[in-house]
Amino acid sequence: MPEFSNRLIHETSPYLLQHAHNPVEWFPWGEEAFLKAYEEDKPVLVSIGYSACHWCHVMERESFENVEIASKMNELLVCIKVDREERPDIDSIYMNAVQQMHGHGGWPLNVFLLPDGRPFYGGTYFPPSDFRGMPSWPKVIDAVSEAYKTQRNMVEENANVLTNALIAHVSKEHPQESINSTITDNAFQTLLSVFDHENGGFGNAPKFPQSMPQEFLLRYYIRTGDQRAKEMVEVTLSKMAKGGIYDQLGGGFSRYATDDQWLIPHFEKMLYDNALLASLCAQFFTLSGDPQYSILVQEILDYINRNLRHDQGGYFSSQDADSEGVEGKYYVWTLSEIQLILGDDADVYAYHYGVTQNGNFEGANILNIQGSIASSSNVLNLEIENLRRILRDSNQKLLNQRTKRIPPATDDKVLTSWNALILRVFAEAGLSLGRKDYIESAENNAKFLLENLYINNRLLRTWKNGEAHLLGYLEDYAFLINALLSLHASTFSSEWIATAERLTDEMIELFWDDESNRFYDVGVDHEQLITRPYTVFDNAIPSGSSSAAEALLRMYKITNSTEYFQKLEAILQEVIPLISRYPLGFGNWLKILELYMAKSTELVIVGRPEDLNTQELIQVVSSKFLPFLTLYGINPDENQIFQSPLSEDRANADAPMAYLCNNFTCELPTNDPSQLQELLGL
Repeated sequence: MPEFSNRLIHETSPYLLQHAHNPVEWFPWGEEAFLKAYEEDKPVLVSIGYSACHWCHVMERESFENVEIASKMNELLVCIKVDREERPDIDSIYMNAVQQMHGHGGWPLNVFLLPDGRPFYGGTYFPPSDFRGMPSWPKVIDAVSEAYKTQRNMVEENANVLTNALIAHVSKEHPQESINSTITDNAFQTLLSVFDHENGGFGNAPKFPQSMPQEFLLRYYIRTGDQRAKEMVEVTLSKMAKGGIYDQLGGGFSRYATDDQWLIPHFEKMLYDNALLASLCAQFFTLSGDPQYSILVQEILDYINRNLRHDQGGYFSSQDADSEGVEGKYYVWTLSEIQLILGDDADVYAYHYGVTQNGNFEGANILNIQGSIASSSNVLNLEIENLRRILRDSNQKLLNQRTKRIPPATDDKVLTSWNALILRVFAEAGLSLGRKDYIESAENNAKFLLENLYINNRLLRTWKNGEAHLLGYLEDYAFLINALLSLHASTFSSEWIATAERLTDEMIELFWDDESNRFYDVGVDHEQLITRPYTVFDNAIPSGSSSAAEALLRMYKITNSTEYFQKLEAILQEVIPLISRYPLGFGNWLKILELYMAKSTELVIVGRPEDLNTQELIQVVSSKFLPFLTLYGINPDENQIFQSPLSEDRANADAPMAYLCNNFTCELPTNDPSQLQELLGL
């Protein structure tokens, strides 16, 4: 039996459960904690993190598991633990508060509140004793408690200033500007100015993948023909795929690199990162035709199906950076280990993957590819195919050996929005790569989400061990709508598009505000917080607002709904003044803007998806990068066809037919793939 237990023992979040046996008397977020703070007249500590967060684990080991420090926390504070992945609303509000105080933030996020929820002080990681100018966590607690008791007027004033700043942040309005290509041209020039031409990516260390600005660059290239935009993506993906940020044995990307060459990762693997990067790689493959990117997509998606899939069809959130309490231990190798496992092939392998006696990470080696297969072949005096065989066989041997190690912990909660991201890429990559098993994974995931996380006509946020809870956020609705639209294009099933339309209408009802002409992050049925969160920036994942804009635009291109289009234009007007100035924070918005400005082209294909002639028509577009094309499928075998201007009088075709349309006005149909290719200008 553990020595300590607290109220987190009843939660489902793996992150909260990690803290359930701390000596700290943690509460989950809720009325009980704030009522206790009122009754005992104590400040509230809200400590926010997530399961795969390395420094969250460090602070737990150093302070939250320390009985003496925990005793001080219990005496002077009411302590609340929050999983930011379950509660992005709380994280957003209090992260903004800390950024107002210090100009930066991060996790773990530790914020001190009045009993009414208003923040008055906060920070991120604090050490257990004074270190390099940082005050110790016990000193911070003492100072906060003393100020709360003896300087209440100052604390109240801080809380007022911060809360007013948060409200102003949410309600800030910008002057309207016209929507035109100057915005995206300026954004491109800004991205070009901060691009690392040698290593790829943007800026210096630490380096994040930043997939959304790269998706914009691909669309900018299609519209303008500017080769630099395409080359920026190619350099970045190529360098990342060779670096230590990519798991050369098991597939999948880590969250970010601590250096500027993608060599040393922060080893946690997030579902959302890998979904977004797999999508980017799939898009680049259809644009370039380079098979290495097809291989990369499949390695990522196979990793996700192998390591993060629940047997009912949902996908887990992440894998930790640490194993056995040591960051990266599961992934690194010494030269002697390589020699013992690979024998005569060790020297060849070590050369190609940069393995040395001294190592590149704390005396061990993170596998990374030093050059090309051709350069290694030349230096090692081996035929390329022979070298490929040696590397392939060696990777399998090392992967087999690695599975015997103690693996990093998996955060096995299922989040609706993150699952929708991977659902979308399985559907889209399945179509473009001809992988029916990926489309089946997408269908299974869609069914899982709608059966387990859509209850009483309301999407919920999180599921674990058969229990779904917490009201879904804007991002949950928007991501799922976009995913279901992609799944329709891959299957021709009217079920998915009808569900997408229903969710779109619910999204508007729950999150749209007529007065401000915007979507808020939380629904009208959400609990009362100190402010109603509104996120416009695209961060590690697209913002709920930008994804909602994309959903409205894609739904409009199928339904021709005036309401969808008017709301889309209203929210675009709100962000236009910011987009070109801060393109790294508006990558998904820029992608949507390119789609908004593009000529509206719809392709309607009528036919049974399993019919060979139907497949030939689909293949004309599925293997090409056509980001401005709306693919709408009609399966004549379905009893109920989704009612759209694109489906009128077209469901009864005797043979597979394709209709190319511009803004809902269609050419004469064709059943000839060559003629369709000609009509599309391919």
